[in-house]
Amino acid sequence: MYTMDENCTVYKTMDFISKKWTLLILLELYKGGKKRKRYTEIKNKLQDVTPKVLSERLKELESEGLIIRNIDTSQFPVKVEYGLTESGLDFIPVISMMKSWALKWKPHNRLCESVDCRNCEL
Repeated sequence: MYTMDENCTVYKTMDFISKKWTLLILLELYKGGKKRKRYTEIKNKLQDVTPKVLSERLKELESEGLIIRNIDTSQFPVKVEYGLTESGLDFIPVISMMKSWALKWKPHNRLCESVDCRNCEL
């Protein structure tokens, strides 16, 4: 019987990115014209995510080097924003390829016909 080695690159990567909300958080940070978004902006777009899970995923994404957390202490209240790193931006085409595959092989979602998610309003 074959079992996948936990040290395998694919295994480790899938273990991380398959966590619920991870890809949607990355996509939300990519969408629109803003380079950075506040926690509340992300939470408002991903309404079903719990605050605890969103905080955990943001910390994990930062730890993995896919997002950066910027803290502005020059004003009160302190302003915390999140943005994609170069690594995070480099991952967006992977999400786009998954979307292209789904549009080709799965029932089409008529609201979602564009491969580029940057301008998506959903």
